[in-house]
Amino acid sequence: MISYKKAGVDLKTGDEASKIAYKFAKSTFASRKGMIGTPVILDGSFTGMMDMGDYYIVQGDDGVGTKIEVAECINKYDTLGFDLLAMVADDAICLGAETLSITNTIDTNKIDTQVVAELMKGLAKACTEHKVIIPGGEIAELGNTINGNIWNATAIGVLEKSKFIPVEEIRPGDNVIALREDGFRSNGFSLARYILEKEFGKNAYKKNSPYKKSWGEMILRPSKIYSSALLDLLGRFSKIRKFNIKGLAHITGGGIPGNLNRILRQTGLGADLNDLYVPPTFMKEIQKIGKVSDKEAYKTWNMGNGMLLVVDTKDADQIIESIYVEAQIVGSIIEEKKITINSKGVDQEKLMFKI
Repeated sequence: MISYKKAGVDLKTGDEASKIAYKFAKSTFASRKGMIGTPVILDGSFTGMMDMGDYYIVQGDDGVGTKIEVAECINKYDTLGFDLLAMVADDAICLGAETLSITNTIDTNKIDTQVVAELMKGLAKACTEHKVIIPGGEIAELGNTINGNIWNATAIGVLEKSKFIPVEEIRPGDNVIALREDGFRSNGFSLARYILEKEFGKNAYKKNSPYKKSWGEMILRPSKIYSSALLDLLGRFSKIRKFNIKGLAHITGGGIPGNLNRILRQTGLGADLNDLYVPPTFMKEIQKIGKVSDKEAYKTWNMGNGMLLVVDTKDADQIIESIYVEAQIVGSIIEEKKITINSKGVDQEKLMFKI
């Protein structure tokens, strides 16, 4: 069996490193106590937040990770901008924030103007569609320090205090809704790449898949960006909120249990996910090729579920009817501190994750 750790990523160590980093980050908070921009402590949050008096400013960072290595192999960079925006904007929306701007840094061993043009063309298209501006960025030529390209971003968002999503209101019996995803987003790529390269060699991404496209084209499917669809429900800045959403979990690194637990651990509750979306066929095929267990797959990939919403049962059906991305009820909140999943992966197992 192949695992994420065997592919070079240790989630446990990564989580510990994040805790260490946030500990030092919090040590700076007291320096702005009582001032404009007083930081809000949000342990386990998807992004950071500062108190601006009448509203909050939200700020977060992320990148496209090793997905860019696949783009380099098949020389296709034009969709990565959607991934970059999705990673930061869909983190910001988990607090209820509207992303206003995104700055980005391209670190490269050798500047290629065509690659820069393709990356930025895709990012500009994604940002225009979602009403986000790009006020600036940085391109750093680092020579032998790195091999290839690294692309990261910082997003700034705004959030009215009355629209902050209060996870403390989550109760047993609340519904969990999933927003469908058709690809890997920008997470778990080290495992997907390890499997494909082990099976097909270094040219794996140029080889034809069973789906009329190369393997590279299949796994480069751009991330869906959910923030605008959710803002239609939550209300952009100064707009009316149509529905109350009690919690949002962006399914990125750590898969479904790791990210859903980021909101559940603030409540002492758990979740029973008995009807998640079926993973994309090509994702299950990669799972099968790599002999990846369902438990490992759900801990690493989104498995067809890019965002989870926790809502009151009385609002669930209307939210699904109102949102313009594909959504369905996939489970409910339970009193027990655990996450159970009726797997739709290769093994079709009943999975249980302690939280």
